[in-house]
Amino acid sequence: MKSDFSKKFSKPVFKRDVPDDSYKYQPAPKPSGKYPYHLDLETIDSVPDRNKLAFHMVGDTGSIRTPDFQKLVVGEMVKQFEATEKTGYEPQFLFHLGDVVYNFGEASEYRRQFFEPYQKYPGPIFAIPGNHDSDINPDSRVRYNSLDAFTAVFCDTERRTVPFSGNAGRKSMVQPNVYWTLLTPLANIIGMYSNVPKFGVVDEAQRQWLVQELKRADSERPGKAVILCLHHSPYSADVNHGSSIPMIGLLEGVFEETGIYPDIVFNGHVHNYQRFSRHYPDGRVLPFVVAGSGGYDELHPVAYTSDSRFTSELPIFRGVNLENSCDTRHGFLKVLLERTSAGITITVEFYTLPHERRAEPGVNAAMEDRLVLKI
Repeated sequence: MKSDFSKKFSKPVFKRDVPDDSYKYQPAPKPSGKYPYHLDLETIDSVPDRNKLAFHMVGDTGSIRTPDFQKLVVGEMVKQFEATEKTGYEPQFLFHLGDVVYNFGEASEYRRQFFEPYQKYPGPIFAIPGNHDSDINPDSRVRYNSLDAFTAVFCDTERRTVPFSGNAGRKSMVQPNVYWTLLTPLANIIGMYSNVPKFGVVDEAQRQWLVQELKRADSERPGKAVILCLHHSPYSADVNHGSSIPMIGLLEGVFEETGIYPDIVFNGHVHNYQRFSRHYPDGRVLPFVVAGSGGYDELHPVAYTSDSRFTSELPIFRGVNLENSCDTRHGFLKVLLERTSAGITITVEFYTLPHERRAEPGVNAAMEDRLVLKI
């Protein structure tokens, strides 16, 4: 029989005795577009098949120490774009789950941590901010406001060369706000902004926006799926962060108030892959997927049950199970949407890379996990 020391948690965990860092909260910048902050994918890129859509999703890609792992991840995503055998499920864009740069959201970090690694990525890149993108370096010689650089890269009013990109070919994106919705023919992808503190903060204005966005997206069902994204992970079993009680309270409160649930929730923040299932009393099962192993060199292990710093014995964790995880390899998601006469199918594939800082010839990414949702 294995000892308890060999066992890892199979449920979310709460990390005890974490210092309060709510003082790090930063006011959000003014929107660059009009309420309700929508961007139609087809104004950025054509959609060849309105009944099929595939895209990449990943978070926590930047790194102040080495970009090696990020470059490996990007290289494998590029290979999926360039696959010679066409299936109709070639990725069309990347949706970034936040923490594009570390440790602070300084303009000087974007060239090395974003523009250079992604110079060969052929599709558009959309993003929501992470806590590191939003934080301000107190020792910086250049004065700047929270998310100044992020908004210049992702929330511009027109597509143009970013001044601090090193004259990169990738132009700025025109997202209308730091929280916003990407409209596609098969899904409404709602992206939130959860600020700087370790467990996230969402103000009342954004909460009310989320309520309205869920209602609007629900009105387009069953023709479109509803995908919800935020940087901070509500549920996690890792040793660095653990679960975010504030984000659980926010989402579950909104779901209960509206009676509307997304079809799936994606998060970053935690530097690993985790897939949870949240079981509700009415029989509904909502997947929560953590995809934060996109390049930051330090990965976050899942906690052992013998570690007294963590507990899973909280009422809000009832009905939430960790179905699969990977805390030893970097990777990325490929999300596939297909509409048939029976409805929309969402397929989520998690690909991992061998944990070396070099790429072998050919395809190195291997599918580690796969989830199929019929909605």
